[in-house]
Amino acid sequence: MPDEMSRPLIRGRGEGGGSRRLEASMSDPGAPVVGILGTGDFSRSLARRLVASGYQVVVGSRAPKRSATLFPEEAEVTSQMEAASQADLVFVAVFPEHHSTLVELKPALAGKTLVDVSNSLRINLEGPSNAEQLADLFPESFVVKGFNTISAWSLQMGPRDGSRQVFLCSDSSKAKSSVMQLCRRMGFIPVDMGLLSSSLEVENLPLYLFPSWRIPVLCTLSLFIFFYLYNFTRDVLQPYVTAGKSVFYKMPIETVNVTLPSVSLVMLSLVYLPGLCAAFLQLWWGTKYNRFPNWLDRWLTQRKQFGLCSFLCAALHAIYSLCLPLRKAFRYKLINSAVKQVKEGLDDSWENEEVWRMELYLSVGIMALGLLSLLAVTSLPSVANTVNWREFSFIQSTLGYCALFMATLHTLLYGWGRAFDPAQYRFLLPPTFILVLIFPLMALLGRLALFVPCVAGQLRQIRRGWEKSRHIRFTLPDDGSRSGLEDVSHV
Repeated sequence: MPDEMSRPLIRGRGEGGGSRRLEASMSDPGAPVVGILGTGDFSRSLARRLVASGYQVVVGSRAPKRSATLFPEEAEVTSQMEAASQADLVFVAVFPEHHSTLVELKPALAGKTLVDVSNSLRINLEGPSNAEQLADLFPESFVVKGFNTISAWSLQMGPRDGSRQVFLCSDSSKAKSSVMQLCRRMGFIPVDMGLLSSSLEVENLPLYLFPSWRIPVLCTLSLFIFFYLYNFTRDVLQPYVTAGKSVFYKMPIETVNVTLPSVSLVMLSLVYLPGLCAAFLQLWWGTKYNRFPNWLDRWLTQRKQFGLCSFLCAALHAIYSLCLPLRKAFRYKLINSAVKQVKEGLDDSWENEEVWRMELYLSVGIMALGLLSLLAVTSLPSVANTVNWREFSFIQSTLGYCALFMATLHTLLYGWGRAFDPAQYRFLLPPTFILVLIFPLMALLGRLALFVPCVAGQLRQIRRGWEKSRHIRFTLPDDGSRSGLEDVSHV
């Protein structure tokens, strides 16, 4: 069976001649005649996609002669009344403020399916929606909200170059089913959103700017600002205030490079902390059937975004670290160190402890970045769809905790003995890595607590339906002749 999306779109009028015969050969005699009211960019792209999918298309325009050249030859461009009369299913592709101009078409549209593709200019939380207003204008028609989340580009180039999901809602199940069938034939995936009362939510969808990324991005930026100012105070401002030494050149590279891994490790720990909170809440409640708090629900659904933000900061940290030897400041420091060594008469400045620390520090950091890269790649839908649930869970959970452990070890090797050096507490502020380690150690220790056999066993029972308040409890009879049951489980 040929792929519907492999058919080329009709590019213009009059190419190759015999266009009407081509229409007859491409159109399915059993398919409904699809009408389009409106001649904008979306209407033209929609007409092309419908023609390529084998539908007979009739376009209603206020100026048919002027608009005819904008549509493919296979689509008939006529007046709005004629299009409304001929079509079995009509796309209303005009701006919502112009819906009232279509009232004269009410007799011709009675009993027909109207697909409202309009969007609002701003988020509407109070209602009514454009589709509901259209339904009020045409009470004898069946209004379906849909195709408002699909761009003209996606229609023209095909679903492979854009979102394939089309959200639909309507009070008429028959009308919604017919539009679903049309969606599938065009190569899209219909998503049933229920009754027309859901149209307000559907219309607001294109107006949200990365709704699931807002909190992770804000959290990343907030952590970056905090750690940057903290490092600036300790490493740049403190030497200038106490000794008059100007090291402001560290701000563009060194301070940023110390800040990025701090943000990355905290964000990575925030990926696994909500799962631990959920597990301990289930242990506390003794059941899995209680709803989590709203803040925890939102946190759990945004773990992927937290992880990708963590990966971004880690990747930038690796790039910044590779650029450190390229700076003039590094070269001057290297020359000054060599001159100082000569003046002091040192033949060998090798420090075995520092060498081992740096070797381990770099090796563990590379492994942590590699594991984090694997987590980021497998979170992509195109990769996640190729693995089963157990494999995905193993990568995101088991290997994820390995990545968190390696990143925490990387930070500990960086700190080494600095936590016990009083000189590192500048302005009485502890070294940055001590603050950074709080959340990762909480996550790792919490995970270790869940590995304790008695805790792990109880959590496993709870997640299989066991409830503390409804489990079977046996009591020994006093006379030894009968047995009793208390609070019998219904699970």
